[in-house]
Amino acid sequence: QFQLAESGGGSVQDGGSLRLSCTASGATASNYFMGWFRQASGKEREGVAIFENDGSPSYADSVKGRFAISRDAAKNTLYLQMDNLKPEDTAMYYCAAASAVWKLVQNECDYWGQGTQVTVSS
Repeated sequence: QFQLAESGGGSVQDGGSLRLSCTASGATASNYFMGWFRQASGKEREGVAIFENDGSPSYADSVKGRFAISRDAAKNTLYLQMDNLKPEDTAMYYCAAASAVWKLVQNECDYWGQGTQVTVSS
């Protein structure tokens, strides 16, 4: 069974950095389209960063220039480097995988991790 496990969350101050990791097991992650999502308290889940059909990264406007998605196929791991973090980035962050890009775009992924909490204080 394909499973995703996030790690790397924590508490940082405004302007700090964190790197999230998502390790896949049970299947090869590169066979799926993958991305990062987040859900803040009282808000709907939103896409943060995904890999498009051509393999290029795509970011939400709110994180452009501050976040970077990457992957290491040899380690079956997806990453999210988050720099210049702001209090409004506080949320539970989820890694997800899908059989098609449209599922990532529409927040209808096939597999989800359990999430890792990111808290940014001012």
